[in-house]
Amino acid sequence: MKRKKDIDRLLRLTNRFPRVRLMVIGDLMMDQFIWGNVERISPEAPVPVVLVESESFMLGGAANVANNLRSLGARVSLCGIVGDDLTGEHLTRAIRETEIDAGGLYSHPRRSTIIKTRVIANNQQVVRFDREETDGLDPKCQDRLLDYIRRSVNDCQAVIISDYGKGIVGRRFMAEFKKIIAGRRIPVVVDPQVKHASLYKDLTVVTPNHHEAGAMLGKKLVTDEDIRWAGKTLLRRLKLKALLITRGEHGMTLFDREGTEIHIPTVAREVYDVTGAGDTVIAAFSLSIALGADLSDAATIANLAAGLVVGEVGTATLEIDRLREAVMDSRF
Repeated sequence: MKRKKDIDRLLRLTNRFPRVRLMVIGDLMMDQFIWGNVERISPEAPVPVVLVESESFMLGGAANVANNLRSLGARVSLCGIVGDDLTGEHLTRAIRETEIDAGGLYSHPRRSTIIKTRVIANNQQVVRFDREETDGLDPKCQDRLLDYIRRSVNDCQAVIISDYGKGIVGRRFMAEFKKIIAGRRIPVVVDPQVKHASLYKDLTVVTPNHHEAGAMLGKKLVTDEDIRWAGKTLLRRLKLKALLITRGEHGMTLFDREGTEIHIPTVAREVYDVTGAGDTVIAAFSLSIALGADLSDAATIANLAAGLVVGEVGTATLEIDRLREAVMDSRF
């Protein structure tokens, strides 16, 4: 009987996703996929020769977080920069076609749009190459983004900061952002960059994977006890409401300031590609807490969402109907 009550509660939660508006702030990028097959090794070097069959483009980085939110039914505002180039135009157009509010996008005249290109052959990634700039934004650009946040944040039930370390998040930007949200009861959830750990102090939730959590503390996390130490230490140092450590095939572990520790085993049956899985996790988790869900329920929803997208090749998004099916098939 407990299982039916749990499922009913989680289904009611997902049914309310379309009522929510969230803001995503972070590093925007285009994910390019070159698809093909390998039948021989190059005579020029010991590398595979990929016979290209097709090419596709998908929203990446913070744009993929926003895209996941839309797929789950939410309304989304996106804040970030693109380059003043053809890729930036393509990315902006794709964002608008996905019905994401692009009012917070700024076309920067002196930066190139970030592109991550993955070559996939026989359903396996052969190589990835990145075209990007990682220098911090100039104050004028920061002020433009902060002005948008100041005007728009009151219409949102939660904010996600998607920090890929490509220039959006920095000391000045985060200090001004914290001033904007001070006094507002809006949860802020961060997908972190290790080098920026101290900048997330006093926000609501940070969601590192176990490698990132260890790197933030200068220690490799191997055992469950290591994870427990890292979770409690980061929670205390950063003065967060909660910390969610994702652990790949070992699921995820949630820590909160009341001392609660909850481990949620993975539900993934097969793992083909983890590209974008963290984006799906933070989207589902943030949507849930924006609705006032218990942190444990939010993490359970996020875990179910992650288990679905890692079974696909490429930057994946998750449709709300598939998540509901996973909830109904779940075991507690």
